[in-house]
Amino acid sequence: MANEKKVALVTGGSRGIGLGIATELARSGFDVVIDDVHEPAAVAEAVAAVESAGAKAMYVRADVADPAARAAMLQQIEQGFGRLDVLVNNAGVAPRVRADLLDATEESFDRLISINLKGPYFLTQAVARWMVRQRQQGGPGWRGCIINLSSVSATVASVNRGDYCISKAGIAMASQLWAARLAEFGIDVYEIRPGIIATDMTAGVKEKYDRLIAEGLTIEKRWGTPQDVGRAAAMLARGELPYATGQVLHIDGGMTVRRL
Repeated sequence: MANEKKVALVTGGSRGIGLGIATELARSGFDVVIDDVHEPAAVAEAVAAVESAGAKAMYVRADVADPAARAAMLQQIEQGFGRLDVLVNNAGVAPRVRADLLDATEESFDRLISINLKGPYFLTQAVARWMVRQRQQGGPGWRGCIINLSSVSATVASVNRGDYCISKAGIAMASQLWAARLAEFGIDVYEIRPGIIATDMTAGVKEKYDRLIAEGLTIEKRWGTPQDVGRAAAMLARGELPYATGQVLHIDGGMTVRRL
């Protein structure tokens, strides 16, 4: 029997932006599946945080870049919950070395494209097929939601991490493609484009961005938080932005607002 509560899958959901999203979804009444690549013991605290927000939480260890792992993850979710209403494609990595375009390696490019773009693209395909079946079984009242996390780097060039920028630009286009394809099945697709968010990934550049924010990089003179992004994702998942599939939410404190 399918779970009575709606179920959301958050990839890369054990820390940072992903955990912020998972927690806010739990507060909004969703049961939550957290996917990540870490040992279960390493994510126990994250699972407990989601459960304390009111949800039933499941941890699935799976690398989104691995086709077999993606398929096994969805099978595990179907066995555990019997349904999936929301997919949040959040899992992603930064380059191990920030290399100038003239020095960047194919190895780094392949790694980032595989994890940041190819994996989410084909996970979306598999989830969409499942969601279409749920729509056929549930009728016009059933709706699904897919949320892709990109970055301001989708449009803001950083010449020392071109592979990352290209992977996020690809996610932006993938969001439009899936929105166009899935609308007929009642599946909304959105892109959230975060700016400077305080996470483990950005800890190494804190001093740099503290200075840039103070100098006016963003309109709101502070770092963004995982909760800022989480609230936006939860709003979308709850269906509170209808008639807007394919749209982009810039959660960047005004960083990308053009100013004179």
